[in-house]
Amino acid sequence: MKTIGLIGGMSWESTAKYYQLINQEVKKQLGGLHSAKCILYSVDFAETQRFQAEGEWEKAGRLLGDAALSLEKAGADFIIICTNTMHKVITHIEEKICIPVLHIADATANQIVKSEVRTIGLLGTKYTMEQDFYKSRIESNGMKVLVPNSEDREEINRVIFEELCLGDIQQSSRESYQKVIQKLVDDGAEGIILGCTEIGLLVRPEDAEVPLFDTTVIHALEAVKKALE
Repeated sequence: MKTIGLIGGMSWESTAKYYQLINQEVKKQLGGLHSAKCILYSVDFAETQRFQAEGEWEKAGRLLGDAALSLEKAGADFIIICTNTMHKVITHIEEKICIPVLHIADATANQIVKSEVRTIGLLGTKYTMEQDFYKSRIESNGMKVLVPNSEDREEINRVIFEELCLGDIQQSSRESYQKVIQKLVDDGAEGIILGCTEIGLLVRPEDAEVPLFDTTVIHALEAVKKALE
């Protein structure tokens, strides 16, 4: 079994879900008392969030690059970044290490391709929804990506940072997300990417009439697959 290096803490709420999913899947596949071989480097989210807000992506990249290097030195065979947004700085991370990084958007795109969905809605932080670093990875697989309108993007982003990252799950926010999802479906979306690792804490499969692609689940299971190859 390979050792998984996790860069987490962004937020720790979703990182805890990663740890649970990874170990559950290893137990499912290997049985008995088996659990995952993994090393977690959990950053202070307040620091990385400040870099995001100030547009200091290079500083954020150096911070996560140092975390990845620490994981490599500790014995990790590959890295997963337990957040969608910070894949914006993946090149800074890859420059620091010799082991591979398992990209969350690539793992997600592979799942969508298997489902034969070709027009996909994307929910996430405003950085993920508005910038190209994530959407382009999905679109390179022959898919069309739809994002919410400006007002809805602001609300999606607000709920992530002011509620979900703090472990605050509100029914009113679930209903708000459902309305945004329905708008995307009305615009032609055949499925929805839950493109922030906290959204799966709020939105459930039964909350939409189309398939939901929870990036936390997809990424965690893909990590186990790679670890057990």
